[in-house]
Amino acid sequence: MTMDIVNIVAVDQTGDYKLKLQFNDGTIQEVDFKPFLQHSLHPEIRAFLDAKKFADFKLEHGDLMWGDYALCFPIMDLYTNQIGKMHLTAAA
Repeated sequence: MTMDIVNIVAVDQTGDYKLKLQFNDGTIQEVDFKPFLQHSLHPEIRAFLDAKKFADFKLEHGDLMWGDYALCFPIMDLYTNQIGKMHLTAAA
């Protein structure tokens, strides 16, 4: 069976900034968002370092988001657990 579209089907918060994501092909990733949030220079992104604000995520149509797309990530970056890796590597 070939999967054309990858979606998130379940999400559980496992730590202050960690989410366990289950995808429609059975893949599970535990993504730590804290390094990305800490290294961002954008104040609207850094605002999600507030644990209550971070915890207010939602799963909508297979996408993980906060607010009305105030914070969201490309699905493949979440699927491969590579959020912000290019940004963090370039800044190192």
